[in-house]
This record gives sequence, structure tokens and C-alpha cells, in this order.
Amino acid sequence: MIDPSDHSGDAIPVLFRTAMRRLASTVAIVCARGDDGPVGMAATSITSLSVDPPAVLVCVNRAASLHALLVPAAPLSVSLLSRDQHEVSAAFGGGLPRDERFGVGSWVEDASGLPALEGAQANLRCVVDALLAYGTHSIAIARVIGVRVSDTVAPLIYQDGGYL
Repeated sequence: MIDPSDHSGDAIPVLFRTAMRRLASTVAIVCARGDDGPVGMAATSITSLSVDPPAVLVCVNRAASLHALLVPAAPLSVSLLSRDQHEVSAAFGGGLPRDERFGVGSWVEDASGLPALEGAQANLRCVVDALLAYGTHSIAIARVIGVRVSDTVAPLIYQDGGYL
């Protein structure tokens, strides 16, 4: 067992990043609409917040192109990826330029006019209720206003730089 008191100062961010790689998470694609069309990013920092009202937390790096679109009342879509959709994750995780990402996977518009990935484990239609800036990221509290769920449970899980 490692004694946490042995590590401090400059070592903490590096060790923290290593520790968080051990946290397995479902991969999601978060989408919003900008002036030039849809914008999307891969995310593993999606957390269920509340059932009443239904809400999720979405953590977005301030350097991400999607970040500028996170404003109160803005619509968001969240597609929770299925285990066979790793190509979509790679494309939206930086593998393709922003304007080519929606060419990977089969996308339809949801009731808010945002992209929703067909074959996803679930699609959430959301509205940003609040934002909290913290460090390098912003935390969006997104109220869920629509849900589609697949019949099977087979999520795409990401851990330690790879898919499980």
C-alpha cells in the first residue's frame, strides 16, 4: 500500500491523473449546436445527478470547442455509446477534425434539432440549467427533458487509455 503522505506538491497532479485512469466510465458523446452547425465531443465525465428533476452533470474542459456553447437554457444532447461504437468515440475524442466527426456513426436529429447517435445505449435530450467553473473545466447541470433507451445493456467502457 502506498502511503499518500509520501506524495505532495508537484507530484500530486501527475499521480491524480494516474489514479483517475483507473476509474472506468461509460463513453458519451455530448453535442450542442453552434452557428456553423453541430459540435460534439467525447466525454467520460457524465454523472447522474438527480431523478427529480432528472438531471446529469457534464464536465467540459474550457479549451474544448463545445465549451463556448454551454450557456444557461442551451440545449444539449448526450449519447451513451454502445460497446461496438469505439470508432465514434475515437472520432469525437480528437481523432478527426471537428467538421468530419459526424461522418462517423449514424446520426439523426432529436426533437431539439441536435444530433443523436443511432444504436447508442441511451440518448438524453437536455437543457443547461446551471454552470459552475472549476479549475480547467466547467460543470454543467443539465436537466433531462427527453430519453431514449436501447433494449440491450452493452455500454462502451473506457479505462486506463483503452476500451473494456
